[in-house]
Amino acid sequence: QVQLVESGGGLVQAGGSLRLSCAASGSIFRLNPMGWYRQAPGKQRERVATITSGGTTYYSDSAKGRFTISRDNAKNTMYLQMNSLKPEDTAVYYCNAQTPPFDYWGQGTQVTVSS
Repeated sequence: QVQLVESGGGLVQAGGSLRLSCAASGSIFRLNPMGWYRQAPGKQRERVATITSGGTTYYSDSAKGRFTISRDNAKNTMYLQMNSLKPEDTAVYYCNAQTPPFDYWGQGTQVTVSS
């Protein structure tokens, strides 16, 4: 069983930056892929970015060029650096990790971007 805990959310003005962290209860080496998802009020959860154990990344169109996903296996932590934030980035951000057939989720961290 893997537990994921997100941190780093908060309130920021448009154009600002935040760095989200996802700390795992154990080794993340076998978790593949790991990723960040978000859910805004009244909307479905959407994939923001993912990263494989080999470092291959995926970004949604809205995240490309502004967000950077990374993972530190030694620290059992994944990150999401978010720059040039926009009001439409406001959502609860969730950490996800997969090791088939298991799929783990964190409790979420709120990101609010004011205009």
